[in-house]
Amino acid sequence: MPLPTTGSTAPGFTLEDNNGAAVSLSDFKGKKNVLVYFYPKAMTPGCTVQAQGLRDIAAELEAHDVVVLGISPDPVKRLAKFVERDALNFQLLSDEDHAVADAYGAWGPKKFMGREFDGILRTSYLVDKEGNLREILNKFKTKDHHEVVLNTIAELGL
Repeated sequence: MPLPTTGSTAPGFTLEDNNGAAVSLSDFKGKKNVLVYFYPKAMTPGCTVQAQGLRDIAAELEAHDVVVLGISPDPVKRLAKFVERDALNFQLLSDEDHAVADAYGAWGPKKFMGREFDGILRTSYLVDKEGNLREILNKFKTKDHHEVVLNTIAELGL
């Protein structure tokens, strides 16, 4: 299956959220723009900074009709703890078999502390209300991810 590119239709998915409810990308079609962001592991330092940044710009995202969906290979229980611990105001989705990450090209080889392994490639995707992939973001630091997202939304006129 070819990887999604800017301008293509975003790959559809249905995953369990932090409350155990099924969430589909198609739930938002015609209603909201969606920021789909992949992160490696709930409650780790970098992922916490990234999630808190998005939490803190909720009003700006809402003003642009943007809903945030965070996806990681964590089990639902861990996601629920993350949401509660950090008062996150968006849904986290469990992709334990990383099938959705694969479909988006957000799963692949990584290096960490001299080890090589496959894992989540920290990447974000802006999907418009029609379900089209408007932008792929993969050049950011966890601490400025939210700023990059807001700047990109403004540039795209979403």
